[in-house]
Amino acid sequence: MPRHSGKQLSIEIDELTNSIKEVSTGRVLPTEVVRLLSVHAAQVHKKDWSFNWHLELLEPTREVYKLAISEEPGVIQGLVSLEDQTDHIFTHLLESAKQNRGRTKRFAGVPGNLLAFACQVSFDKGYAGFVSFVAKHALIQHYITTLGAQVLRGNRMYLDTHAGTMLVERYFNKSRNGPR
Repeated sequence: MPRHSGKQLSIEIDELTNSIKEVSTGRVLPTEVVRLLSVHAAQVHKKDWSFNWHLELLEPTREVYKLAISEEPGVIQGLVSLEDQTDHIFTHLLESAKQNRGRTKRFAGVPGNLLAFACQVSFDKGYAGFVSFVAKHALIQHYITTLGAQVLRGNRMYLDTHAGTMLVERYFNKSRNGPR
């Protein structure tokens, strides 16, 4: 059983897109997901995030990744914290940047993009796309409906090979076995 930070995924999957979509124009933009190291913590301004990502960066068993659009690589659109559980990837935290929340968000598709990345990491490590997380109870049905997630028990959920494949193919426009 993976240890977790006690945090629950409480982010609504706003839309499953191909990459991320600029809400005002409908334009789909290419993204990149890059590992964020503690030496880069200055890029994450505490006031802009609900979670304390600086603490997350200090956790030795976790890896934090940032999502950025290719044309603005220095602007973080979302963050995800992953832990290798030797048979699957556990998602500790996932958060859209402040500018991507609410009715006036700049981009839709950030949470789905980051979960697709977690699935890709799982495939790359030979874990068949399995990703788990702890969900807020109010969002369990939402994750089942939008992502194809399944309940393991209580509010612990997972994405299996089928759900992982669907997300990877949608966000990365390729077969899960294709080159990265």
